[in-house]
Amino acid sequence: MSEIRNYTMNFGPQHPSAHGVLRLVLELDGETVVRADPHIGLLHRGTEKLAESKPYNQSIGYMDRMDYVSMMCSKHAYVRAIEQLLGIEPPLRAQYIRTMFDEITRIGNHMLWIGSSGIDLGAMTVFLYAFREREQTIDMYEAVSGARMHANYYRPGGVYRDLPDTMPQYKETPWTKGKKLKQRNEWREGSLLDFIEAFAKDFPSKVDEYETLLTDNRIWKQRTVGIGVLSPERAQQLGCSGPMLRGSGVEWDLRKKQPYAMYHEMDFDIPVGINGDCYDRYLVRIEEMRQSARIILQCVDWLRANPGHVMLKNFKVIPPTREEMKDDMEALIHHFKLFTEGYSVPKGETYAAVEAPKGEFGCYMVSDGANKPFRVHLRAPGFAHLSCMDEMAKGHMLGDVVALMGTFDIVFGEVDR
Repeated sequence: MSEIRNYTMNFGPQHPSAHGVLRLVLELDGETVVRADPHIGLLHRGTEKLAESKPYNQSIGYMDRMDYVSMMCSKHAYVRAIEQLLGIEPPLRAQYIRTMFDEITRIGNHMLWIGSSGIDLGAMTVFLYAFREREQTIDMYEAVSGARMHANYYRPGGVYRDLPDTMPQYKETPWTKGKKLKQRNEWREGSLLDFIEAFAKDFPSKVDEYETLLTDNRIWKQRTVGIGVLSPERAQQLGCSGPMLRGSGVEWDLRKKQPYAMYHEMDFDIPVGINGDCYDRYLVRIEEMRQSARIILQCVDWLRANPGHVMLKNFKVIPPTREEMKDDMEALIHHFKLFTEGYSVPKGETYAAVEAPKGEFGCYMVSDGANKPFRVHLRAPGFAHLSCMDEMAKGHMLGDVVALMGTFDIVFGEVDR
């Protein structure tokens, strides 16, 4: 009689739920996972080494390739690390704008998460709903920086420019005209702040719609309740952060515990789960979106009442404005030197971490006094989360691997580095 052997198969990299470039080698006993071995050698760009070979300011735009669905949060950590080494503090208005855009980014990230996780587990409609709102967060990025996603907006010393007074409007087309066009441009009549305020006030009602589709949906609960249970102690030992840690009931959020930007002025709650399963992590992310809308509205109120500078006037680090650069030869030379050669940063080391949508994104930087970093190490949340895969998948069915991939909220730009 032939012996029964476990079956080994590849999950990905072509599988849509492998989110890009994961190759998961699964050892299966029937349909039960015995071992899950993630292989991530498919996307090696050596981000840290690239950053060490360029002047500080030339790597700012590269940081949003780390977590390419929450771009500004990755940049925030890198820019804060440079600011700490230089010993500079951005103006208050810039700090409020950063806080607001971090939360807009969090909403955008969780929108993508709920859409893609939903579709991975068979909930088709929520994908269409979520992308409707995500498009608006991308419009905010575009209004403020000109780029839909990779907005080089946060700079050492503040943000690139103040919030614009107008919002781009939809033009008339054969498909969109008259009443429909007026409806689409309703929020766009005023400034970007007006648009953000209208969005943040309306957004909780949209979260209610996602909850109607998923929270009590029996198929959704069958796919997520009791799947991938992580105890609070084990979550900490494995180095989890963000919703992965809070879903297990650990109330740890850098925005409260080690506040940065203007989070110490904000009134918001930290949602935590009880059971540490995929369903609780889903509920945590849902509530985080509601809290983000609260924070955004607080920032809008402050920004309306307090005009001011958004960039320091420190000319060793901050280039002249584009208007000055095109007018004055001195300014052109100054601008050119800062963008090619950069600036020298005093010797020292620092670690700056932000509460990115996926967890703690940290940047450890060592300077030897030159114009490029001596060492850069990036602490990406996805890297720690993916290493839990083997432990969490054991004993589950093959279909649950997809639910786990979703609950990690993984993005491969930051896993490999």
